[in-house]
Amino acid sequence: MSSIRKQSILSTLVIYGGFGIGLLNTYLFTRKDFFTQEEFGLYNAFIAITLLLVAIGNLGAPYFIYKFFPYYRDRTTPGKNDQLTIAFILGMAGFVLLFFAGQLIEPLIIRKYATNSPLLIQYFNWIYALAGGLLLFNILEAWGWQQKESVISNFLKEGFWRLLVLLLIIFFIKGWISSFTQFVKLFSFSYLIIGLLLFIYLYRQQKIPLPLQVSTLTIRLKRPLFNYTSFTYAGTLIFVVAQVFDSILIPSVLENALAQLAIYSLAQNMASMLQAPQRGMIAAAMEPLTSAWKQKDQQTLQRIYQRSSINLFLFGVCFFGLFAINYQDAIITLQLKPAFLSGFTVFLLLGITRLIDMGTGINSQLIVTSPRWRFEFISGVILLLSMLPLSYFLTKSYGIVGTAIAQLISISIYNCARVLFLWLTFKLQPFSYATLKAILLFIFISIGIHLIFKDQQGWLSLFGRSALYLASASIGVIYLKLTPDIKPVLQSIKKRLIKS
Repeated sequence: MSSIRKQSILSTLVIYGGFGIGLLNTYLFTRKDFFTQEEFGLYNAFIAITLLLVAIGNLGAPYFIYKFFPYYRDRTTPGKNDQLTIAFILGMAGFVLLFFAGQLIEPLIIRKYATNSPLLIQYFNWIYALAGGLLLFNILEAWGWQQKESVISNFLKEGFWRLLVLLLIIFFIKGWISSFTQFVKLFSFSYLIIGLLLFIYLYRQQKIPLPLQVSTLTIRLKRPLFNYTSFTYAGTLIFVVAQVFDSILIPSVLENALAQLAIYSLAQNMASMLQAPQRGMIAAAMEPLTSAWKQKDQQTLQRIYQRSSINLFLFGVCFFGLFAINYQDAIITLQLKPAFLSGFTVFLLLGITRLIDMGTGINSQLIVTSPRWRFEFISGVILLLSMLPLSYFLTKSYGIVGTAIAQLISISIYNCARVLFLWLTFKLQPFSYATLKAILLFIFISIGIHLIFKDQQGWLSLFGRSALYLASASIGVIYLKLTPDIKPVLQSIKKRLIKS
């Protein structure tokens, strides 16, 4: 668990550093002077559609790497491991199919979005460049995780990519990028840049084997390879459709759609920050989970599952409370567009949704790497069947608040199904009394500090409110011993301070 803890902490620090840059980007996008609401909405629509296209185009390549890497590692020499070669071929084939399919459905896209989101139609074809770069990066990222290079991949994706976007924003504000059209074109190649950088890094580390000959192991495992990859691909694709459906639905059904999407996206981006530790935990845990399933080590699986649950939930609920007590004051103090104040309810709903997802631990990764991996597809179907109709009807009836309610209901159903499956099938469950203690602790702290600073605004109140909240939260977590990982982390910090 110590290696997972170390990589998770490093990755989380990198990811939160990246999110800090992301906050600055969001601030510049949402200030009164620089970009319109519609342009910020377009930026978020681009990312949502790109995620969907990449989920379609990868043809299961990352999941093929996740599941079968231990077998290739143990039964082939590094130079003859053809996993990455196969993954690249799948990715290239998927991208070509995706591009031609996009051209076929272009008339439908125009009919659906032309009225409410004309800006999206104007720039739609540039999404393919963005998707191609992210597809390359995702395949290399999956490979890098198995090489225990999760920190560098997280740095590139969460930190360096946001830094590139920040530079583009600054160049646009300064007039060095002459138009929003030029901004969009340059932004479309941002993922390709980090994909190439990751390739160069892994190549220089001699961790890019690309043999052109199919290995005997691949030939022998071709049937389970196909069955696993196709099922997991379908299940994950369904999940991604559900994940980005809100950002794709809003521009098609609401009036002044991209402006509404901008409000929703600000709340969504803030809620997504809660999940930064989840990304680091997933990256660090994939290889140990795969090995534990292979060795049928039930104790290790349960330990990783339960600790991931409480650690992720503590991070998430801590920052959820911090953002909630500062949300409206920050928008006013930072002089963002007043329209963004209406997104507070959306943030609360989406934040609770993220907490539910984090509190159930790394259940997706447990299922994907388990012998019963087909449930990944089944649970994805459950999610899709609940989310699509709920999102459509609630968005039509209640606008972006309805969209957030649909997310909360469907993600709750989805995670309940997965937790029950893991318990009934493998006797694995993520919860402990510490979860309940954490909920009560952070409700008490958030309400108390909100009441203390209720009628205060400005920089002084933002800093004072945040400092008192974080101090109270830290003391509460340490005093109540809510996670077994807090003691070794504090000991490690103490040793480093003594050495320095």
